Amino acid sequence: MTKTMSIRMDRENFEFLNELTKEQRSDLSKAVRDMVTRGRVLLGVERYKKGEASLGRAAELAGVPVGQMMTLLTEFGVESRIEDDDYLQGLAVIRKAW
Repeated sequence: MTKTMSIRMDRENFEFLNELTKEQRSDLSKAVRDMVTRGRVLLGVERYKKGEASLGRAAELAGVPVGQMMTLLTEFGVESRIEDDDYLQGLAVIRKAW
């Protein structure tokens, strides 16, 4: 379900979004939604990189599945904090489940 909201922003950001909508032949609401989505991804990446969020929490912040978050972290050049032992232990758990 979508929600409607009203926001205030400074003139510079408003003009930036207006220009962006003209370039993309879109509307202002879509531009704001796109920026929020991108901001969520960046927030997840930054928090994971700083050690402030686990992989799962970073994915929640970004609004994406864990697998996609792993791909995003790679695209942003962020090294995984998963140790080899953790990875091997995870594989062992998966093998037992199958």
